[in-house]
Amino acid sequence: MRSSSTPLRTRLAALCAGLAATAALIAAGGSSAHAADTPLRDLAAAKGKVIGTAVTGSKLTGTYGDLAGSQFGSLTPGNAMKWESVEPSRGTYNWTEADQIVAFAQAHGQQVRGHTLVWHNQNPGWLTNGSWTSAQLGTLLQDHISTEVGRYKGKITAWDVVNEPFNEDGTYRTSLWYDGLGADYIADALTWARAADPAAKLYINDYNVEGVNAKSTALYNLVKSLKERGVPIDGVGLQAHLVLGQVPSTLQQNIQRFADLGVDVAITELDVRMALPADSAKLAQQAADYKAVTAACVAVTRCVNLTVWGFADSDSWVDSTFPGYGAATPYDANYAPKPAYYAIAQALGGTTTTPPTGACSATYSVVNQWNTGFTGQVRIACSGAALSSWKATWTYGAGQQVTQAWNAACTQSGAAVTCTNASYNGTVPDGGSVTFGFNGTWSGGNPVPAVTLG
Repeated sequence: MRSSSTPLRTRLAALCAGLAATAALIAAGGSSAHAADTPLRDLAAAKGKVIGTAVTGSKLTGTYGDLAGSQFGSLTPGNAMKWESVEPSRGTYNWTEADQIVAFAQAHGQQVRGHTLVWHNQNPGWLTNGSWTSAQLGTLLQDHISTEVGRYKGKITAWDVVNEPFNEDGTYRTSLWYDGLGADYIADALTWARAADPAAKLYINDYNVEGVNAKSTALYNLVKSLKERGVPIDGVGLQAHLVLGQVPSTLQQNIQRFADLGVDVAITELDVRMALPADSAKLAQQAADYKAVTAACVAVTRCVNLTVWGFADSDSWVDSTFPGYGAATPYDANYAPKPAYYAIAQALGGTTTTPPTGACSATYSVVNQWNTGFTGQVRIACSGAALSSWKATWTYGAGQQVTQAWNAACTQSGAAVTCTNASYNGTVPDGGSVTFGFNGTWSGGNPVPAVTLG
């Protein structure tokens, strides 16, 4: 355990405040800002779509489980069905988390998207480090597909059979599979998957294929060729790991051209990352991006599923993969809905609107004062909106100086003071409030300043 120089009393006070904030959030269902709204899964169903999320099996309890079960119509195992997870050593299988996610989905009337059977990444060491002939490698792949798809026969709506087969220029990616089996590993994998579960929809999934470009055109030509050859292919997955403000202008056109080939399209791994820290302008742009992607899918009949890659920032892969970036999902780390959530709902035809500006306020008060010092407090309260983080700023008019703060991180430059939330009290639910306090010095006067909430 890492030691701390923080006084025990201060740490206990912070812990209690954090627990109180968490308890309040849980009591409110973790999502009070949209508790009365129509769930996303119902809005999507009314449009003939399914909205889903990637999940981690061990987290499917509490608020995380409640939201995963109530808001989404399909679940994708984030890692639990990848080869290194299900067969870490040859012939030894671990289906625990995959089974857990499938059982949760069945209990909540949800579809499951299987992810993924054939990929260049996240394969077990025994497979990648082995010396295989082409025949041996083909047998290993067929056995893997037959075993996994067969285990979940009738329980998986769609499989990402082949994941990320192309380079950015549209050439085939060098991989264990391409190098060992040639380009027909894709056709073989689809054929074996169809034999193992004739009812499951079979997809090829890739990233940076959202707009019309060299890579998506290579995917288009592959799908066209597979269909002409009679190889079973039911859909394409556009991952949509996007950067803020960079939704391709040709997204809907691209979705439509795949649909015109006679296959379904799914947005399979949507997130929109931003340079940290997040602020209101970035969150507004993120909401516009989510809305644009959702609207593009809604506009094309054969765009059947839109899945976000983790619905809360605390469960996102982005922060660890793209240093300096994050806040990529529709919910913040405390499971409060962000503007992106409301934007998705609007694009799906919901009447939910983004919480109004000004629905949250900050009030400054002096709770104690003595000869040269004082104790101040700021109360942040919301009505008709919710906050996932906050910043309070003010400018002193009589030379006051903050010397110590609690439940917030406060800095002062000249007369200007800026205070931001602690790690445990950033969430202010609709109808709720948080407070933070500070000690300061004064000389000659101690007028109450106006506080701006940002």
